[in-house]
Amino acid sequence: MHDKRLVIVIGHYGSGKTEFSVNYAVKLKERHDKVNIADLDIVNPYFRSREKREMFEKMGIKVFDSSIRNTAIDIPALPAQMTGVIMNQDEWSVIDVGGDPVGARVLARYAEQIKNVDHDMFYVINGNRPETRTPEDTVKYLRLIEKTSGLKITGLINNTHLLKETTVEDVEFGHELTKKVSWETDIPIRYEAVINQTALKITNKEILEKLFPINLYMREEWMS
Repeated sequence: MHDKRLVIVIGHYGSGKTEFSVNYAVKLKERHDKVNIADLDIVNPYFRSREKREMFEKMGIKVFDSSIRNTAIDIPALPAQMTGVIMNQDEWSVIDVGGDPVGARVLARYAEQIKNVDHDMFYVINGNRPETRTPEDTVKYLRLIEKTSGLKITGLINNTHLLKETTVEDVEFGHELTKKVSWETDIPIRYEAVINQTALKITNKEILEKLFPINLYMREEWMS
């Protein structure tokens, strides 16, 4: 993991971006003392439950989320500490953002601050979702995210899955899809996220080079 101090994770509903964000934060904690995870997915906010907060607190990871619990509100209030999460050079932070237009608009609030610090923005792709099954649709969605948020995607994550039913073939299909998106956009593939039991069966050398085995910390909520 040689990414920037601030990592933004964005992707379509069902991409598995929240599970990737959580696993990424846990791995960061193995390397760094101060780690934050911020939930800006106002459509499907998963870090609000006591169970999830307690899990992160036990790991020593700070959690930030929206200060308004009514998700019917288009752009809710966001934590005042978010500026600190973005700007504090002594803390490593992961921001989980809703991939729909509303989520991207929330991110746009902080675009100017984010541009002033070293950061990565990862686009999580699940080739088993109807909205991102083809390179054309996936690139179209990527460009919409960039236009709405005012920020550029710096890395692609293949996270093609069917939850616990994920097969090697699913991962390989997603790899080829993500590779085509990479060719078209000139954005590199950063990770191949694969559920642990399937990761053990991977033999494709290209996938193995960037393999990112993940646990299902969010359980059934992985469909975020």
